[in-house]
Amino acid sequence: MLERLTYTSTETEPFGTRDLFNLLNQAREKNARMQLTGHLLYANGVFTQCIEGPKEALDSLWVALQKDPRHHDIQLIDRSPIDHRRFADWSMAFSTYRYLNTYNMPGFFPIDESGASPQSQMCGG
Repeated sequence: MLERLTYTSTETEPFGTRDLFNLLNQAREKNARMQLTGHLLYANGVFTQCIEGPKEALDSLWVALQKDPRHHDIQLIDRSPIDHRRFADWSMAFSTYRYLNTYNMPGFFPIDESGASPQSQMCGG
């Protein structure tokens, strides 16, 4: 059975381009091993992540996320069963400001400079 988990959290220290690049690479490797797919949004020091996959993998990831020192104030937005993956093509798609994508990461979807968050559209459907 597949589930989708959505949460927000706040960075503990500011993330620069290299930090985001490394975070994304680590997440993609781990998610591929765990059969997880999803989307990570970073704006104004806040992470919003929508992650989907097998229940057991999400349970394990959720425990790890709550212990991750790179962020705090983690808040569960939703966790529910799903019929199909919204992000089947991405172990981790990624959105942030265009200027932070200096490495031209695949699966990058820019947000506007005002920090307007597409999170309401990110995990719906």
